Amino acid sequence: MKTRILWLMPLLIMVLFISGCSPRTNYERRLKHELASGVRCDSLFFGFYLGMPEKDFYLRCWQLNKKGLFRQSSTNTTVEYYTKDELKYPGTVNFYPKFIQGKISEMPVQFHYKGWAPWNKKLSSDKLQDDVLNWYRKVYGGGFIRVKHPEHGIAYVKVDGNRRITIFKQDDLYVWAVFTDILVKKDWKGSLFYPGNAQTDTTENVNK
Repeated sequence: MKTRILWLMPLLIMVLFISGCSPRTNYERRLKHELASGVRCDSLFFGFYLGMPEKDFYLRCWQLNKKGLFRQSSTNTTVEYYTKDELKYPGTVNFYPKFIQGKISEMPVQFHYKGWAPWNKKLSSDKLQDDVLNWYRKVYGGGFIRVKHPEHGIAYVKVDGNRRITIFKQDDLYVWAVFTDILVKKDWKGSLFYPGNAQTDTTENVNK
């Protein structure tokens, strides 16, 4: 009996080690650490930031529109701009924030490559997700955790203070990067610019 217990100990230790290093565990550990730090990390892009007043957001968009950097999307519901050298191929970016109490609480950003077609694999969302991840690593630093989500597949999550960045694929064409102020209570029902399964929090449903 004692010999059997001794034989099982290495296996038990291995199981505990693997479970302790799971993507979800790593994410939850990181989340707890960042929230406990009390650090605020609000910067987004183009001068936008989490907590930015709604009127300041529109003013900033108007300023960049005058410079020819921004335009209104074809649906007239988002802000659109074209990438230059940030991605491997010419891409289109659409975004529009989620406001709570008149301030930006979340910024969903949608990417797709121009000229995409089902047979053009180099412009697929698989490649685009890698390219967006590499771009964001340069801008926001390393530390993205690879996780698996039942609806979105492979996703990448990074938490800095109150700011969470989640990168995932919607389908063969679109990739999303969602910036979230995790200190602000979210109301998903009010979010119009988010994938069809908007009410599923990517990181809360990470597979163990």
